[in-house]
Amino acid sequence: MGQRGKTVRNPKTSGRGVRVLIATASAAVAAATAAVLVPHAAADRAPAADLSRYYGQQLTWKTCADPEIDKAGAQCADVTVPVNYADAQGATMTVAISRYPSPDPSKRRGIMLSNPGGPGGEGLDFPIAFGAAMTPEVRAQYDLIGMDPRGVGLSTPVRCGWRTGFGLQSAGVDAKSYAESVAFQADLALKCATNEGDRLRHITTRNTARDMDVVRGILGEERISFFGTSYGTYLGSVFTQMFPERSDRIVLDSAVDPARYGAVRMVQDMGPANEAVFETWAGWTAERDGEFHFGTTRDQVRTSVLDMIRRAADRPIDLDGYEVDDHWIPMILFAGLDDPRNYPKVASQLRQLADAAEGTAVQVDPGLADSLKFMLRAEPVENSVQMAIMCGDAAVERDPTWYWRNIEASRATLPVFGAFANNITPCAFWAPPVEPTTVVNNSVPTLIVQSTGDTRTTYGNALGMHRALDASRLVTLEDVAIHYIFGRYPNACVYAAVNTYFGEGTLPASDFTCRNDS
Repeated sequence: MGQRGKTVRNPKTSGRGVRVLIATASAAVAAATAAVLVPHAAADRAPAADLSRYYGQQLTWKTCADPEIDKAGAQCADVTVPVNYADAQGATMTVAISRYPSPDPSKRRGIMLSNPGGPGGEGLDFPIAFGAAMTPEVRAQYDLIGMDPRGVGLSTPVRCGWRTGFGLQSAGVDAKSYAESVAFQADLALKCATNEGDRLRHITTRNTARDMDVVRGILGEERISFFGTSYGTYLGSVFTQMFPERSDRIVLDSAVDPARYGAVRMVQDMGPANEAVFETWAGWTAERDGEFHFGTTRDQVRTSVLDMIRRAADRPIDLDGYEVDDHWIPMILFAGLDDPRNYPKVASQLRQLADAAEGTAVQVDPGLADSLKFMLRAEPVENSVQMAIMCGDAAVERDPTWYWRNIEASRATLPVFGAFANNITPCAFWAPPVEPTTVVNNSVPTLIVQSTGDTRTTYGNALGMHRALDASRLVTLEDVAIHYIFGRYPNACVYAAVNTYFGEGTLPASDFTCRNDS
């Protein structure tokens, strides 16, 4: 993207700015609706009763062709599942799984499936991380099962042909930027409809939960235990709702509120949490002005970053061939601020952007280069499946002006992240979901662990999950802004709670709080 021409910078006081927004948005909506909301078959009914060909299949175990996974002693297999469970005799697809056997088969009690989040996260290697956090006694009780859900990784993949890695971005600083975002998101939806067709409508969480039960049946188990993080907590809760009698010991780490799951409310919840952590980071950076040069106070650092975002709207920053504008600078912050240990990295990356904006040659940080490669070029691979899952799970508001009103209303209190948290997504241009959104409301015993400052799945989301699972217990990690704890952020108290539940199957008598010991 080259330099943009002069534009109206205050659409609230300029009729022209608002007209540009609405005209561009309406054109994008009309084009996308004509292409995406094509006629389709009637909504799925209840899955067909005869799934015996899937539950009875024999797996061929093989090496995973991944050095880390193979070194850990796992093997992989492809599971055949129906694209549409309501048409079980129709088209099929594959789901890739990995199995890390119990190191002591004499103590084995069952299998533990898992999901690392996303949605769209590849999960074949995920058991390596959380398995390392288990005590030897607990680890011996389970064969750990990794899984690339349908549409993901080595499973039959969703490939929409996007030029961006994923469908979340900031709306930018003004009406013109937002109009660009509307057109951009409509184009992403159009590419998915064109390149994936009807199969796209069945890449859903409910179908992944059904796939999990097929895996359970093939492996000869009556029930499964489960460890999920982030979106994986939503998947786990949907499984407990659909298959409560098949659910064993369930741990949900950094939980989604199932009542707010989707591409609108769940993302809106991220706005205040990320803004709060940005303020903390700004204070940390101000104390190190001699290194990063954004200012000696939190206010000065915030002003420096906001000025950079505004200037990038007029002249995108050329960083080693990547053009970074007001849509993407907030996303660089978002990518790094989910872990307080990343503060130096985030400050260094912002400094590189600021230097490049002034015309200074910089040696790009490899981590920043990887982020830009993914965001701006969809390398090494697009994550269009993330939107496929969320858009297929829950319908959203379609009117672009509704999002614009929310963006403008958020700017005063969320100057950095309001335009991200309230932005339109491809789901506004998607075909309606095949099935109703799952209402999670059950009494399957579940352990939920959550940090109070989580920027991805907020603490309020964890409270929502806790309410939805009325037999659950909540373990809170206080005063830490970390997303995903067990296997990522060592804490003796949280780790002991998870190991005790997986090992003994007994939930804590009541909710309790852990202190940070890192």
